[in-house]
Amino acid sequence: MSTNPITATVDFEARGVQHGFLRLPASRDESAWGNVMIPVTVVAGGAGPTALITGGNHGDEYEGPIAIMDLARRLRVEEVAGRVILIPQMNAPAFRAGRRTSPLDGGNLNRAFPGRPDGSATEKIADYFTRQLLPMADFVLDFHSGGRTLDFLPFAAAHVLEDKAQEEACMDAMRAFNAPFSMRLLEIDAGGMYDSEAEAQGKVFVTTELGGGGAARAEMVAVARKGLRNFLIHAGILDGEPEIAPSVMLDMPDADCFTFAETAGVFEPAVDLGARVRAGEVLARVWPVEATGREPVEYRARREGIFAARHWPGLVGQGDCLAVVAEVVEELS
Repeated sequence: MSTNPITATVDFEARGVQHGFLRLPASRDESAWGNVMIPVTVVAGGAGPTALITGGNHGDEYEGPIAIMDLARRLRVEEVAGRVILIPQMNAPAFRAGRRTSPLDGGNLNRAFPGRPDGSATEKIADYFTRQLLPMADFVLDFHSGGRTLDFLPFAAAHVLEDKAQEEACMDAMRAFNAPFSMRLLEIDAGGMYDSEAEAQGKVFVTTELGGGGAARAEMVAVARKGLRNFLIHAGILDGEPEIAPSVMLDMPDADCFTFAETAGVFEPAVDLGARVRAGEVLARVWPVEATGREPVEYRARREGIFAARHWPGLVGQGDCLAVVAEVVEELS
């Protein structure tokens, strides 16, 4: 197999605190011999597990990257038993453009795994994580939010897995993160995801959805900061007591949780995030833009639960996700 051209300016095996880059050669109009510089911090304090903490998998999601950048400037080697690898901008080109996908090749990093060492820029980044970074890690936390097009209740999530021992370890880490909501999640489009690759390699993997709308909110950044610290305490890397508050356990077991637009138009939410809804209740209306005097198309919940995610922009396109309803499993304390 070809060698990945990404090189690290840090030594992942060295003890101490290092701030550097993953350097990806990227020849383009603006810079013939240019590079994509992906910031990375490594804090290694000796024997112990490794946690790989990532954000910016999609470039228009900011809550996780803020929490990661904050920890990168504060974390001291004497606090760490093991190693923490912090990468706030996995898809750095997309992050700096404020886009979900890369402006270099249009790539969606979270659909590009396991990647290719001789592929596009996005595929090279995916391959480097697959073959270099994930094998180092025991625990993996990947921050997401809704970006410019979705808004979510603040939840940490773990996936339904074939290996039930691994699934339970992931669920334990998700509960330890202690977001206001905790989600047991069955993905409906898991192909090419970073999540799937990490889980296939046997890692304890947790992801999040923390708000959205293409901008950070103070409430969501606070959830990210607290959850990151709790996650590292759970991993045995940081000492101290986790900060625990009540959390609602949710489940997204099947496709009936999702509602997609069959028509384009103006999006009207009929309920707000966090509302308890009944099966058959109107979640949203889509109003036609071509003329007045026409009825909107109503979209109804196919199950009872909590309104967990919604389309964010005022206009909606055919096929867009309008709403997500999750089942309430239990109130956690």
